Amino acid sequence: MQMIVKETAIPGCFEIFPRILRDERGVFVKTFHYDAFLRHNLNIDWREEYYSISYCGVLRGLHFQLPPHDHEKLVYCTAGSVLDTVVDLRKGSPVYGQHIQLELSAATGNMLYLPRGLAHGFYVLSESATMHYKVSSVYSSEFDAGILWSSAGIQWPDANPKISSRDSSFPDLGHFSSPFSFINDCAPL
Repeated sequence: MQMIVKETAIPGCFEIFPRILRDERGVFVKTFHYDAFLRHNLNIDWREEYYSISYCGVLRGLHFQLPPHDHEKLVYCTAGSVLDTVVDLRKGSPVYGQHIQLELSAATGNMLYLPRGLAHGFYVLSESATMHYKVSSVYSSEFDAGILWSSAGIQWPDANPKISSRDSSFPDLGHFSSPFSFINDCAPL
């Protein structure tokens, strides 16, 4: 079985179901396959990779990097489960300002691929969750940005999540002047 790549309601944003091998020893998950990513026009040149560990009730987001340090992002959960959320910030997108939510979990192994111009965040559903990220540009603190988690019409599981003061200080979506533009070159080959 190869990776299954399905486009979400946001153009260029894909949910990916990797090949998972399970036996009496445990689980083996292939999180990246060069040919599968290439076949779907997904980034194959990652610049940084990192992970976070968060506890139940924590909300992280909604984050992105501004041009010229904007990036594609691949996220997946290797322990626990999260409600993963992205908001389309690309001017000219048919779904500008809209969002999708899906559960990412270690049990299902599913991943989410985000093109440039999407804000990303998640809410931890399990006791704790470990989220892994691959990004196509190196982190730049002066281009690091976000929109307020409660400003995009998102139905989060908790109206008062545990959130950082930084994430609470982001501008709301209605006051964000987007530098991102929608380019419809995301369709699979």
